[in-house]
Amino acid sequence: MSEEDDDQPPPLPAQKRPRASPPPDQVLDNVLETVLQFLDSARDRCAASLVCRSWSRAESATRASVAVRNLLAASPARVARRFPAARRVLLKGRPRFADFNLLPPGWAGADFRPWAAAVAAAAFPALASLFLKRITVTDDDLDLVSRSLPASFRDLSLLLCDGFSSAGLASIASHCRGLRVLDVVDCEMNDDDDEVVDWVAAFPPGTTDLESLSFECYVRPVSFAALEALVARSPRLTRLGVNEHVSLGQLRRLMANTPRLTHLGTGAFRPGDGPEDVGLDIEQMASAFASAGRTNTLVSLSGFREFEPEYLPTIAAVSGNLTNLDFSYCPVTPDQFLPFIGQCHNLERLYVLDSVRDEGLQATARTCKKLQVLHVLPLNALEDADELVSEVGLTAIAEGCRGLRSTLYFCQSMTNAAVIAISQNCMDLKVFRLCIMGRHQPDHVTGEPMDEGFGAIVRNCSKLTRLSTSGHLTDRAFEYIGKYAKSLRTLSVAFAGDSNLALQHILQGCSKLEKLEIRDCPFGDAGLLSGMHHFYNMRFLWMSGCNLTLQGCKEVARRLPRLVVELINSQPENERTDSVDILYMYRSLEGPREDVPPFVKIL
Repeated sequence: MSEEDDDQPPPLPAQKRPRASPPPDQVLDNVLETVLQFLDSARDRCAASLVCRSWSRAESATRASVAVRNLLAASPARVARRFPAARRVLLKGRPRFADFNLLPPGWAGADFRPWAAAVAAAAFPALASLFLKRITVTDDDLDLVSRSLPASFRDLSLLLCDGFSSAGLASIASHCRGLRVLDVVDCEMNDDDDEVVDWVAAFPPGTTDLESLSFECYVRPVSFAALEALVARSPRLTRLGVNEHVSLGQLRRLMANTPRLTHLGTGAFRPGDGPEDVGLDIEQMASAFASAGRTNTLVSLSGFREFEPEYLPTIAAVSGNLTNLDFSYCPVTPDQFLPFIGQCHNLERLYVLDSVRDEGLQATARTCKKLQVLHVLPLNALEDADELVSEVGLTAIAEGCRGLRSTLYFCQSMTNAAVIAISQNCMDLKVFRLCIMGRHQPDHVTGEPMDEGFGAIVRNCSKLTRLSTSGHLTDRAFEYIGKYAKSLRTLSVAFAGDSNLALQHILQGCSKLEKLEIRDCPFGDAGLLSGMHHFYNMRFLWMSGCNLTLQGCKEVARRLPRLVVELINSQPENERTDSVDILYMYRSLEGPREDVPPFVKIL
């Protein structure tokens, strides 16, 4: 033995020998994975994954939530390889302008079938939550998924989807035994009269884990006996949204079985003809809302689809605790709205029809000092409809609700002064969507374009990430947007601008822009080609009813080969011309899709 060996301590007994230290690279990976688990923001995680390959591997291994916001952007196989531990998956299909019937039927770019097949093949073994938006989902898809989902699966939410029926819901209910959330919101379901399935009765017998059940958009009656029994054996239920076929008497019985309820969709909110409604009076309904400590637990109300006004005061008992109120299906008048809204001091989100008029918005501004989200939707969505709300209501909201973060405001006319007021008082606005129903409407007091109003919004609201424009706007408005809207990510433009210069201002100035929706604007090839430097950074560009040519679109496809350029012709075949009807351009890791219908051409 050497002298160096003599200086060493005697060896430890074999059973106490310490484990060999892992390689330094593995230690770094372990530490990095531990740190990344504390990153919740998707943007932060994406930034971390771009540092180097080891960071990308660590981020991939720890990503629990995955969002594919364009179904054509990545295949399920690629997503599964990249994020093998994904527990929550969000998928979005059709672009938003499809909601306005601008996308021809049969476009076929938003089918869930490939993802259903991937789930069936165990591509997502840890899947616990699935959220689908604007996607075509068939009954076969839901049946395939329901029979192959992992035991960890808990939540299914369908928003603005179509293609399925009660049979598909029955498959989910019967096979997903650990289901906690089943929310079907604003979907178009395909139930034939002779094929309706009692999907509520398909839930297994015994106690369920349901925490949220919503089917307010379901147009068929459900078995109330089955619904009442399901609610009664769901002790964890905190969110319940029923459809218009559930009467007030039935709602009262359901509420008696849901002591933990925090969110309630009321259905029709009128008495029916069944035995549950015999002898029902206003005092009994008021007692139902006041009982079981509901004045302190119920924070959200929606529904009211066929309400009877005399029963509206029965919800007064819970008004002081509400943070969310959705009257978007309830044409309440100021006389009905004012006594109630005056008690909603904690309200943070309000959705109403313009039937509340300016008086209702003024009352909201006086009371709801915590308001963060306001949607004012049209009772009659026509350009020549009666004017029910105006700049008066918007100005009142601006002065009274200074914490406002998001607003969607439909009206027939507007002034620059009112828009400037909201920009000066609500400087934390992140979303501003103003929809003046008449096309090319100027400031109805001064006759000037609405340029200065929208210019004030982008100048004063530095946190703005989403903007929808309307009214008479010249190129100057878009110069303001390009100059000041540096945080803008989503922009919707309709019937606006004078020339290609407007589009150039947007594409060259809004460096963070991800989604751009344009319809019926005088923008052509020169405006389109001005954004060549930025298109790879965007999720998609939609242009319909503009002045694009086939040659201009081919030039984009030639210079940006990794971008998918779809030309959609919605005109009848015998009326088609060489002009471009719809341009839908998006990023995709998979390249052009193969399931294109005859009216779609991919360059």
